[in-house]
Amino acid sequence: MFKKFETYFAGKKLVIETGKMACFSNGSCLVRYEDTAVLVNATMSKEPRDGIDFLPLSVDYEEKLYAIGKIPGSFMKREGKATDKAILVSRAIDRPLRPLFPHDYRNDTSIHVTVMCVDPDVLPEIPAMIGASIALNISDIPFDKIVGGIKVGLIDENLVLNPNLEERAKSRLDLTIAATYDKVCMIEAGASEVDNETMIKAIKFAHEEIKKLCVFIEDIRKEIGKPKSEYKSFEVPKELINEISTIIGDKLSNSTSTTDKNVRDVNIDELKKFIKEEYIKNHTEEDYAKNKSMIAEAVYKLQKKAARSQIINNGMRPDGRGLDEIRPLSAETHILERTHGSALFSRGQTQVLSVVTLGTMAEEQNLDGLDEEKSKNYIHHYNFPPYSVGESRSSRGPGRREIGHGALAEKALVPVLPSTEEFPYTIRVVSEILSSNGSTSQGSICASTLALMDAGVPIKSPVAGISTGLFTKDDNVDDYIMVTDIQGIEDFFGDMDFKVAGTKKGITAIQVDIKIDGLSYEVIEEAFEKTYKARCYILDEIMLKEIAEPRKEISKYAPKIITITINPDKIRDVIGSGGKIINKIIEDTGVKIDIEDTGKIFIAGADSAMVNKAISIIEGITRDVEINAVYLGKVTKIIACGAIVEVMPGKEGLLHISKMSKVRINKVEEVLNLGDNVMVKVIDIDKENGKFSLIANDLVNKEG
Repeated sequence: MFKKFETYFAGKKLVIETGKMACFSNGSCLVRYEDTAVLVNATMSKEPRDGIDFLPLSVDYEEKLYAIGKIPGSFMKREGKATDKAILVSRAIDRPLRPLFPHDYRNDTSIHVTVMCVDPDVLPEIPAMIGASIALNISDIPFDKIVGGIKVGLIDENLVLNPNLEERAKSRLDLTIAATYDKVCMIEAGASEVDNETMIKAIKFAHEEIKKLCVFIEDIRKEIGKPKSEYKSFEVPKELINEISTIIGDKLSNSTSTTDKNVRDVNIDELKKFIKEEYIKNHTEEDYAKNKSMIAEAVYKLQKKAARSQIINNGMRPDGRGLDEIRPLSAETHILERTHGSALFSRGQTQVLSVVTLGTMAEEQNLDGLDEEKSKNYIHHYNFPPYSVGESRSSRGPGRREIGHGALAEKALVPVLPSTEEFPYTIRVVSEILSSNGSTSQGSICASTLALMDAGVPIKSPVAGISTGLFTKDDNVDDYIMVTDIQGIEDFFGDMDFKVAGTKKGITAIQVDIKIDGLSYEVIEEAFEKTYKARCYILDEIMLKEIAEPRKEISKYAPKIITITINPDKIRDVIGSGGKIINKIIEDTGVKIDIEDTGKIFIAGADSAMVNKAISIIEGITRDVEINAVYLGKVTKIIACGAIVEVMPGKEGLLHISKMSKVRINKVEEVLNLGDNVMVKVIDIDKENGKFSLIANDLVNKEG
């Protein structure tokens, strides 16, 4: 049955339609937020997936180019694989929802978002987040937590909810919040050095509006929500946990209490082998095969309980560090000789190599999505090869996690990059994760800052990244211990990975992953305080001691780029008919030339002398010929009445035969030949067509 619900959210009209489309989904809704429309469908498999110990949830956010009245530019003229932006939105929808499902639920569950229409003033990701919450809540899928999402901007120190296109262009903050009525579930932000106090204020400001949305969604659920389905529970029986615990004895704490991840992994593998042998002794091999996934889950629960108990009850971390102690740090720049910039950053057993490549503006990345952003000249890629965690398998290209971590590092560094006027380059940074034991995304931010400075990129301020973890007692968010610089095991068994990157002045990026039902303001404030103190320590004690400021010169292997600006009316003169002039300049100098419609020209080349030569030629082409000025010209053509002389690149005038010599001559060749140089003076310029006449400046130079 068709139902329509309306409200105003952050000052804009929000309409939810159900029962009209996609009738076979478990839950479906069309969300209209002003003129932006997204269709969200939630579906669940009838049977659970056996043999897994995780929630098989997938979120797909699909950008349809018809939503902005555009035909795809590919050969097939249809949408291809998801764009990076679509993947990032999928992750943003997934993160707040995943922890709110029942922990023992194993049915395949899909949330499919189709962006059908886009109003430039209303970004589709917020109605997509809202629609995902509604589709789940009105479905029979066992999910009953109401979540809302919103964006916040900061313009002239004023906070703005769900900013429009014009406001987004001016904003110093791009903050996305997801929350239930009581707690904050997800924080993601890019910011231009926003201080902690302002960020907290923005989060609280967003949450107040989300609370109103939660009431609206609750009313929808009460009216049309389906009864929730029963599902097969994959809760590990207490009897099995007790049996495995008896088998393990005190071996678990001995296995995990080490600073070396490799040693810990070997110890755990040996322990699992021991558990298998002992379980088969007490039962049979068939029983072990039948209960293998449950046994693995029991071991995980016991590991988690032991690790958390040590931290919560004794204040002892697995590697013996203090709660706010950062792992050993090291940094080294100029690792690779012929790359344009490089740096190696290590934090404990996490090690990242970042490499910078500088290119011309023509090499910027073109974007084919639904956003107003059409291109970008800073590109950050993050690679997580299998060897970084000691695994032997083939690489299959970047997955969603890699794309997400690369985007986070990019977001963290963009606010400190120079403008194209200051530094006219396209910049690509690649972060190679060489070994991983937690916080690789934050390590890549530190390594990339160092690599950018090594490359001579004049960044405004150095950026460092760090994360904090959370361990709650009995999932009570008010009774917790927070630790700084979490390693892999703490991330795995903890309740939170609160990543913050920034300068000493303020925050540039945030990403928060949680495994509980939300965070209080107190936890968020403490996380900001701890991460600020930690990143200042990393900057002062390690990064700035390795390289205090960007190098004054870029690498000799990087292209030298000079920017000049000409009158836009002169662009056609530089290009020439069919590109004849510009191609000749490129051929003669070996440079690359990019011309913008504004008249801005970028000249790039490895040889500074050739770059300067190209600039001289272009300036000559665009400079107007002046009356009575004297030029050293070159004869480019002989005609019956005289010679055509080029006085500047692309500027040719007529030297009449009567103006060549003090004595009368019958043929031009008596005094001039093709290719000769001659000093000439401009005696007349036709104002309508720009043609000009010349006279020999007293004598002829035939030296060629």
